Amino acid sequence: MRRLLPVPPLLGLVLGLAGWAPGFLLGAAPVLGFLLWDMAQSLRRGAFGLDAIAGLAMGAGLAMGQGLAACVVALMYAGGQFLEAHAQRRAGREMAALLARQPRTALRDGPDGLEEVPISALRPGDRLLVPRGAVLPVDAVLEDDLATLDESALSGEAMPVRHAAGDALLSGATNAGDAFRCRATTDAQASTFAGILRLVRAAQEARAPMARLADRWALGFLLFTLALAGLAWAASGSAERALAVLVVATPCPLILAVPVALMAGVSRCAALGLLVKSPAGVEALARIRVVVLDKTGTLTRGAPEVDPAADREALRLAAALDQGSTHPVAHALVAAARARGLALPVPAQFTETPGEGVAGLVDGVPARAGGAAFAGVPPPEVPPGAMAVSVSRAGAPLPALLLHDPLRPEAADTLAALRAQGVRRFVLASGDAPGPVAAVARALGLAEWHAAMDPAGKAALLPALRADGPVLMLGDGVNDAPALAAADLGVAVAARGAAAADAADAVLVAGGLRPLPGAMRAARRAVAIARQGVLVGIGLSALGMVAAALGWLTPVQGALIQEGIDVAVILNALRALNDGGTPTCRRSSASPSSTTTRTSP
Repeated sequence: MRRLLPVPPLLGLVLGLAGWAPGFLLGAAPVLGFLLWDMAQSLRRGAFGLDAIAGLAMGAGLAMGQGLAACVVALMYAGGQFLEAHAQRRAGREMAALLARQPRTALRDGPDGLEEVPISALRPGDRLLVPRGAVLPVDAVLEDDLATLDESALSGEAMPVRHAAGDALLSGATNAGDAFRCRATTDAQASTFAGILRLVRAAQEARAPMARLADRWALGFLLFTLALAGLAWAASGSAERALAVLVVATPCPLILAVPVALMAGVSRCAALGLLVKSPAGVEALARIRVVVLDKTGTLTRGAPEVDPAADREALRLAAALDQGSTHPVAHALVAAARARGLALPVPAQFTETPGEGVAGLVDGVPARAGGAAFAGVPPPEVPPGAMAVSVSRAGAPLPALLLHDPLRPEAADTLAALRAQGVRRFVLASGDAPGPVAAVARALGLAEWHAAMDPAGKAALLPALRADGPVLMLGDGVNDAPALAAADLGVAVAARGAAAADAADAVLVAGGLRPLPGAMRAARRAVAIARQGVLVGIGLSALGMVAAALGWLTPVQGALIQEGIDVAVILNALRALNDGGTPTCRRSSASPSSTTTRTSP
């Protein structure tokens, strides 16, 4: 509806200026009707905006036979509505494409064999086949001997988790191994994943809606306008002077300049790699003073990597064997060996024991890689947050290979850049174990951290943090979704769960953190330009209102002058498309601050 709103006043102006006087009425009346309906909806929600002045000007113009003035005001108002709708529609299209990857169906083992059914059709007791890479749609019990799941989106655990027959499996986990069969224990509505989504909806409903920048000026400007119009009418006895004041007062510097500047901010943020869903998100990003951070997949890569100090021969043997495996750890070992330039011979007599390891002949010598018992070696010492792959050659042990979830290379630079922009407080909140969380906090100089947090616990952190200013939540998994929805601004890393992207107000579409500081700078510039347009535009309008009150301007002249003011503030607002050369994140020369560890109960 808002996209088509400028059509009637444009058509009305053409018909009216061509000599058909009722054209002005036909152009302004539909816009006035829409405005009155929109005002009624806003008042029902307890909101009040400057649109009321535009409504008064249109209504008074039509009532007093000043159709041209009313039609010009209608066009200005409709233009502002079109610009806001355009910004929101653009962001909505991008989000629809991003979230289209979310699975909607499951493979159910029925009387006639496997059938693909909607997730809503699943019932407790249904037997399911979960292919490699698929998301478990409902809570279930494993029926096969082994399943390897990526549970990082749920718990923050970066390494794949192995489950045996009879283990309970949580919906929302991703199958990181071979296909397996399980039996559903819940339907889709009662699953763990659905419970998290209900938390998201509750958080969204509980969060107070953000007032538009323009609406914060509404009451004072409306009272000033009515007082001046009434004074002009009383002093002169001319209702036309009062109408001229209302026309000049139509707050198009607010109705137009603010959405244009914020829409430009949305475009600039998108160019930098942050997709903001609405102009209100740009306003929120500009005010952020506290940042809450998830760990796995947000500050870290969220996938296992081989320790750089790994023994080359052990890595060569393990990677040679793992060329025939599809396990995510095998992929990490092969990638690490190739990155080091190691030649990987094709193994002979290759075998893979699910959940245990791989074996075969490498260069004609028996070799094994996997668990310590499978490799036939003593269990190695494993640091917190890491996992080990034991390797043996002809029965003799080789140094174990350690895998860990490394920090994103841009994490430290990103936090330093956010600090430089005025973020006062950083809090690390993770579902992972205390050891890995503490290690990441120390590495990044974060004084506050919380470990072993469930989705509700993360969301419960936010109210107390608002004492230091508006809060941004940065996360990537299903377990972050309630906090993303409850924060003043939720920012999701797009590389992972669609539920997180759906709950968030903005998405880092490139999957990295580097765009965030530049987007925050662009948002602050856009809001500053919007405020500048408001102050300058309203100042010029006030001068015009005084001139109209003194009888120096007719309603039509006032409308044309207001159009000139609009053009000026719109051109100024478009400067937000260029953020003045946002610098890229650079390594901070400051040393990390000392850390004080805090863990949640």
